[in-house]
Amino acid sequence: MVIEAMQAVWDFQPQMKKAIGIDLGDARVGVAISDDLGMLAHPLETIPTKSSDVLKRVLALATERSAQTIVVGMPRNMNGTFGPAAEKSKAFIEELRRETTIPVVSWDERMTTVSAQRALQEAGRNTKKQRPIIDQVAAQIILQSWLDSQG
Repeated sequence: MVIEAMQAVWDFQPQMKKAIGIDLGDARVGVAISDDLGMLAHPLETIPTKSSDVLKRVLALATERSAQTIVVGMPRNMNGTFGPAAEKSKAFIEELRRETTIPVVSWDERMTTVSAQRALQEAGRNTKKQRPIIDQVAAQIILQSWLDSQG
């Protein structure tokens, strides 16, 4: 009985739910990655939009990190409607879906940048030092919200 229980523990392979979170911006795109169990999101990278092919970089990161889902923040107005920034996110999502077989989902990103700024200020980062990582932290918040919803 004890041996069977131990074998069951050794045979148990937790299902990987690795995901990448994306916070699209005009100047920068924040990227976050989950742990292998899909429980915790971590800031990963900031992609400058002017000097980079964002789509290629996101796809490369998803492949390198063995992501099973790409979660893209969908900007919404506080009343739930979609504004002009949402059209950019929708177009990016459609491009991703054409280029990869990895599932791509959109996720409500209302207030994520504000939350990220607040978290960084509480951690003692001043506004100047926040700029390089604010988008990563916003992507982390988007991804963590999605991970939490997955149960």
